[in-house]
Amino acid sequence: MAQGVKLSEEEVRDRVLYTLEHGVAQASYDLGVSARVLQQNVKDYKDRQEGAVPSFEVESLPSEVADAEELLERRAKEWHRKNRAEEARKLIKVKVKMDGPIGIVHFGDPHVDDPGTDIVRLQQHVNIINRTEGMFGGNVGDQQNNWVGRLARLYGQQSTSAAEAWVLTEWLVGALPWIYLIGGNHDMWSGGGDPIKWMKKLGAEYELWQARLGLQFPNGKQVRVNARHDFSGHSMWNTVHGPAKAVQMGWRDHILVCGHKHTSGYQMLKDPSTGLISHALRVAGYKIHDEYAKKLGLPNQNITPASVTIIDPEHDDNDPRLITVLHDVEEAADYLTFKRQKM
Repeated sequence: MAQGVKLSEEEVRDRVLYTLEHGVAQASYDLGVSARVLQQNVKDYKDRQEGAVPSFEVESLPSEVADAEELLERRAKEWHRKNRAEEARKLIKVKVKMDGPIGIVHFGDPHVDDPGTDIVRLQQHVNIINRTEGMFGGNVGDQQNNWVGRLARLYGQQSTSAAEAWVLTEWLVGALPWIYLIGGNHDMWSGGGDPIKWMKKLGAEYELWQARLGLQFPNGKQVRVNARHDFSGHSMWNTVHGPAKAVQMGWRDHILVCGHKHTSGYQMLKDPSTGLISHALRVAGYKIHDEYAKKLGLPNQNITPASVTIIDPEHDDNDPRLITVLHDVEEAADYLTFKRQKM
């Protein structure tokens, strides 16, 4: 019998009985097993049969693993905490503390540290918002390149270092009154230690991937904004297919906006049962020159880095005057100022 093969208890017992009957030497020759192994087999067998008491006793040590009762209690607390957080984010309440129309500039992917980003235009839009009463910012994600892993080599192709990129990101996060700020795939590369979460200048809720807001106006009007880094669905014929599909699949929000693909798109849709008019938007972002797009041969469909929604809460959901979409930030600021002067 070959050595090294794991035997069943019955086979071991047969081996031991054969050894006891014929002796160790003969059994070793007949079975092809070393005498040392046979002797150990016999000893182990006799110990089990006789219930031999070992010559030492090991102290019983406490386990580092929690028992089932403690684990169940902890898991219940985790579930309730997670469930409360998720339920609260189904529609985040945002109280608008000013009467009349407001404007939201929906920033496409900023990529503040990329050499192909129009940083001058980004600064101009920041300044326009800060000097325009009633105008706020929204950001659909990818604040910077945040190259990690094998992509970290791409820092060699840009003059802004990783440390400097965080300085620029903190500037952007603190530069505006953000109504929403989304973490995109580039932001997610930071993992659980995403520094944006801990930037104390942040005035808005920072959410990963998506934020659905219920804007509560002083007159009681609610306008829902569904912002995501991207909506599922793609069409080569329609750059706004993702958010438009979300409307058609049942999301009854006034504004649905996303970025990610560095393309522009806009579509109005109406719910025939309620009359609700939804505005589906894709904002391209400030990264105008993109080597990755060149490599893949992607067409330039960047019409504007940001789009603006002017919300006039005096109108109903089925009234096209409730939300006006403009694609030039400066012109939108002028229009918002005009609207607010008429109050």
